[in-house]
Amino acid sequence: MTPLSRNALARMVANHLPSESFVNLGIGAPTMVANALDASQGVILHSENGLLNVGPAPAEGEENHDLINAGKQPVTTLPGASFFDSSLSFSMMRGGHIDVAVLGAFQVSEDGDLANWNTGRDDGAPPAVGGAVDLAVGASQIWVMMEHTTRDGAPRIVSRCTMPLTAVGVVRRIFTNLCLITVTDAGLVVDAMIDDLELKDLQALTEATLTAAPALRTINSDGIVT
Repeated sequence: MTPLSRNALARMVANHLPSESFVNLGIGAPTMVANALDASQGVILHSENGLLNVGPAPAEGEENHDLINAGKQPVTTLPGASFFDSSLSFSMMRGGHIDVAVLGAFQVSEDGDLANWNTGRDDGAPPAVGGAVDLAVGASQIWVMMEHTTRDGAPRIVSRCTMPLTAVGVVRRIFTNLCLITVTDAGLVVDAMIDDLELKDLQALTEATLTAAPALRTINSDGIVT
């Protein structure tokens, strides 16, 4: 089994974003989606620190450290980009103007509960709620992009989250380095898996119960779903 690289995972997420949608990319790995978008998709990226129409990451040596995203990473802008204050930026998020927010997560439950701001453990990892709560309850759809398991091999997709929740029942799709899952009222449906993985093997890495979609698709090593 060869899990997807982070670049391939970002490409899979980018290819599923609706055309001409307004999208917020969460801090961390989700920001890589900006580099995988095709201009023809017409996706407009919003950054909660006050920027609309974010472009891909700048080339090495061409960074402008006054031009950053919410994770303080240097970014570029695309034609028509605009800048605004935090009150307007958060009004966009809370007012339902963001079509999709792609967030990282520590855990996602089978009911779509999201835990992504605090591990709840006294291990020195600082809590970082940021704007995730506003996005989780304000965006039209929440997609999660994450590794399928922790570094220790523990499932991140669980029956019930044991870590502090960010929001309840908000996650619609889960993109991992092994599969693509849709959260439905009837449970978690696997829409696609990497090509050398079987459902029983995926289930062994997942605490929540999985069901295969009637037309289960394959994720190629480059993140393209066929």
